[in-house]
Amino acid sequence: MAKKKRARVSAGLLLFRRRADALEVFLAHPGGPFWAKRDAGAWTIPKGEVDEGEDLLAAACREFAEETGFPLSGPFRPLGSLTQKAGKVVHAWACEGDADPAQVQSNTMRAEWPSGSGRWLTFPEVDRCAWFDLPTARQKINAAQVAFLDRLEAEVSPDRRTHRS
Repeated sequence: MAKKKRARVSAGLLLFRRRADALEVFLAHPGGPFWAKRDAGAWTIPKGEVDEGEDLLAAACREFAEETGFPLSGPFRPLGSLTQKAGKVVHAWACEGDADPAQVQSNTMRAEWPSGSGRWLTFPEVDRCAWFDLPTARQKINAAQVAFLDRLEAEVSPDRRTHRS
């Protein structure tokens, strides 16, 4: 029996690394014919639907591993949640690490394409991943998810120091 999903709730991980005094983030490009020729605004943090009763962070870790083939073990920094244009609530955590985009192995999904045609296709949920510096990532990522990049930058910025007297 298929697991029941929480309505319109997703969880994901934003993998990041530091390169030459700059942050880079690991983003995923959705697979399938709808996304094939889309680039700017199409990329996303690796994320997916949360099963009913599933812990949000556990779901984020599961989805990252399913969509990239890379399990992450933390530590994880909470980035909060946001609501995307279509109403989906996305919860995210950041994790510092590295991954080789050439080694991504995504799970597959089935979808009717074109919609209403009765023709079902199977394709990778993620067709590729890549590292982007933050200015480029802000152009590539789903517009609502830019907030996660801003929160990550604020969280790990070298200027974010606590001064104690």
